[in-house]
Amino acid sequence: MQDALIFDPRDTDAPDGPSPAASASTLDGRAKREFNKLQKRLRRQVGNAIIDYGMIHEGDRVMVCLSGGKDSYTMLEILRNLQRNAPVAFSLVAVNLDQKQPGFPEHVLPEYLEGTGVEYHILERDTYSVVKEKTPEGKTTCALCSRLRRGSLYGFAEEIGATKVALGHHREDILETLFLNMFFGGSLKAMPPKLLSDDGRNMVIRPLAYCREADIAEFARRMDFPIIPCNLCGSQPNLQRQVVKEMLADWEKRHPGRLESMFKAVTNVAPSQLADRELFDFAGLEEKQARRQADRIAIQQEL
Repeated sequence: MQDALIFDPRDTDAPDGPSPAASASTLDGRAKREFNKLQKRLRRQVGNAIIDYGMIHEGDRVMVCLSGGKDSYTMLEILRNLQRNAPVAFSLVAVNLDQKQPGFPEHVLPEYLEGTGVEYHILERDTYSVVKEKTPEGKTTCALCSRLRRGSLYGFAEEIGATKVALGHHREDILETLFLNMFFGGSLKAMPPKLLSDDGRNMVIRPLAYCREADIAEFARRMDFPIIPCNLCGSQPNLQRQVVKEMLADWEKRHPGRLESMFKAVTNVAPSQLADRELFDFAGLEEKQARRQADRIAIQQEL
């Protein structure tokens, strides 16, 4: 976003001001300061998430799943920055899953990664054909595509000895998933910042869990990452996730701070105030009540 320091000729009371060269210098300086603030904020949020959830430990080999989108580019860059001054030693390996989508620019990611010096692998799996074949006409491809992609990446993580699998989901992704599950799945769950896969083989982390999508988008724009759009997903109309995304964006626009409050709620759950019998012993409340009454009577007798 350009800084709003442009002289408005309609302002007749405005002073002559500095020369164009000086104005450009001022704009450049402010833009640099704003970018530094943005980068520091993202580093702080990623660092806090890593600490809060114990995401990365000494000697970890972190497989960074790089899709070519703004989120995964940002995740890799911030992890590289943190790696230089981290109190523990860990390594990074970037992995892109080439799903063989028609027109996919295969050269973009290798060229970018060569410039970073990060170890990387391009994993080729034709999941695109499977998704197109198995998905009925008019249905969305996201669910099957996600399962196939996850399975391919998890298996490859074991092959290369990765101890953690890093995914680029951010704060809004987590909240969108929460509402998708409530609206369409009848369950109260989202995306945890840290997750052990169902088979117990992979530890999945989401270092961007505390980061706002708007900050990530601005960082990616300033860094000029070579973004590769996902035509398989992006071309689908009326995606449920897109509808929920627009709903949340509208809430945030009308009530600034609402998304921050909702995300805080995800980290501050009170099982006794919900209705899941597996999480809270509702049937045992009478017994708990009797124990407390007995304790009160005992204390009164002692007095």
